[in-house]
Amino acid sequence: MGMSVIVAAAQESDAEQIFRLQYLCFQSEAERYGNYRIEALVESLDSVRASVERDCVFVARLGDEVVGAVTGTVGEDGTARIGKLCVHPRLQRHGLGARLLLAVERALTTERGASRLRLHTGHRSDLNLRLYRRAGYAAVGDTTVDGVQQIVLEKAAPTGQEYAASA
Repeated sequence: MGMSVIVAAAQESDAEQIFRLQYLCFQSEAERYGNYRIEALVESLDSVRASVERDCVFVARLGDEVVGAVTGTVGEDGTARIGKLCVHPRLQRHGLGARLLLAVERALTTERGASRLRLHTGHRSDLNLRLYRRAGYAAVGDTTVDGVQQIVLEKAAPTGQEYAASA
């Protein structure tokens, strides 16, 4: 009998698994750009713990294992910043990234009052770009983060009614 993947708010006890998962998942990005100083690779366990306590963090669980994660925060201007979306390599391309993205968007909008949603990804990260565009994000600029050229994408935060319709 197979298990289902459950997407839920992260708990303090998930921090170590999130920390390890980020390190595993962002290796391919580091290799793609020849840069192993990407934030998700150099972030400390204490920083991940603090993020789980403070920010809007969701995980995907397969049994007791965290197999996906995403983090979001809302700034004073009402713009949510979504980052560190990752899915274990063995489970990628099965819709978990989209499920995590939707979960954090809903929480940032309905619980934390975000009016805009913003994220960024490397300019050569084609699968990430495809996911974000399918989720309604559009490129609004570019920036350099950790020495990597990034495309900045945004969309207006959907209303609660729009989320209800998509459930």
